[in-house]
Amino acid sequence: FAIALYLDEAYPDRPTLFGGEGGEAMARFIERWSQVTIHPYVTTAAIMDLHAMQDAENAVYFRQSREQRLGKRLEEVTAAREAGLGTFRASLEPLRSMLFYQPFIGGAAPLFGDYIVFGALQWARIASPYQLLDDGDVVAQWFARCLDLHGGLGRKVAAAA
Repeated sequence: FAIALYLDEAYPDRPTLFGGEGGEAMARFIERWSQVTIHPYVTTAAIMDLHAMQDAENAVYFRQSREQRLGKRLEEVTAAREAGLGTFRASLEPLRSMLFYQPFIGGAAPLFGDYIVFGALQWARIASPYQLLDDGDVVAQWFARCLDLHGGLGRKVAAAA
C-alpha cells in the first residue's frame, strides 16, 4: 500500500492508482476484505503446493511455522479445500455483482483496488494448479482482463502446473 501511495505521489503525470482520497479509502477497505476473504482460502487451497516449492531446509521452517500459525498439519489444511470451495466462491459475490456493472473495481479502468484483489488471485495462480474460479464466472473474466493489462504482464508469470 505504501508503495502505491508513493507511486501516485511521485508520478502525478501517470494514471492514478487511487483516483483521489476516496479511492485511497476504498482501497483500504478492499485490502482488508481481500485479507480476510481471499487470503485464508488461498492458503487452504495452496499450502501443500507452497510447501513443495521449498528446498529441504526451508521446507522444515515453512511446515513448522505454518502448522503453528494454523493449528494443524498442512495436510489437514489442504484436506478442507474441496469442502470450502463453494463457500469461497460465494464469498466473492459482492465483487461478482459489481463486475456486472463495470469492467474493473476501479470502474472503466483499473485502480489499486483491482491490483489488490488481482494480487491475491495471481498468488494462487502461480502457487497452485488448483482452480479457484469457474471459467464462466464474471470474477474469472475480470481476472483474465487483469492478466492482460500492461501488455499481458500478468500472463508472463507462468501458472502452476
